[in-house]
Amino acid sequence: MISAYIDRFEEDVAVLLLGDEMKTLHFPKAYLPDGLHEGDYITMDIRFDPETTEKAEQEALDLLKD
Repeated sequence: MISAYIDRFEEDVAVLLLGDEMKTLHFPKAYLPDGLHEGDYITMDIRFDPETTEKAEQEALDLLKD
């Protein structure tokens, strides 16, 4: 999991500082839980989804065949 600090909000975007390096990420507020404030910490869990990837690849191949 990745720890992120909410630095500030800019219109519909949250500016997050990620990990120990505090890398900046502009993230849509719509994907964050309600009630968060500047200065709050959140965790993010990013995982590979092999099933959805395989399905999308198959759909693309099927379109190329047509």
